Amino acid sequence: MNGAAPALPPSQARSYLAFDYGLKRVGVATGNTVLRRAQPLKTLHDLGDQRFLAIAQLIREWQPDALVVGVPFHPDGAPHKNTQRAQRFARRLQGRTGLPVHEVDERYSTVQALSDGALDVDAAAAAVILQQYLDQQA
Repeated sequence: MNGAAPALPPSQARSYLAFDYGLKRVGVATGNTVLRRAQPLKTLHDLGDQRFLAIAQLIREWQPDALVVGVPFHPDGAPHKNTQRAQRFARRLQGRTGLPVHEVDERYSTVQALSDGALDVDAAAAAVILQQYLDQQA
């Protein structure tokens, strides 16, 4: 056995868009349960109120079954202001899109993206978040 998770039948395959939320930038990644691999997509830069329009366009383009949002915590697991902001962003995404939104503890996702040599760190951090989610579903 090669250790790969068995592929779901096409009727059960799921695709995702994931977000590494930030006040100035939002990293975006895509992935699915067929390949069980996340890949960086792009970073949305300081769009203010236009952020959700850009996200809606990505959702139309990629047609995900669900969304994944990274939620930061202190190293000891305690929440902080950005925890609340990311959770609010997740709630707004769910309310605006009607899609299921899954929250993932994103501690160290940016550190991992940097150590992997990512050129677009925010999108790479979103891919780390989504990969963690996909790995938990195995």
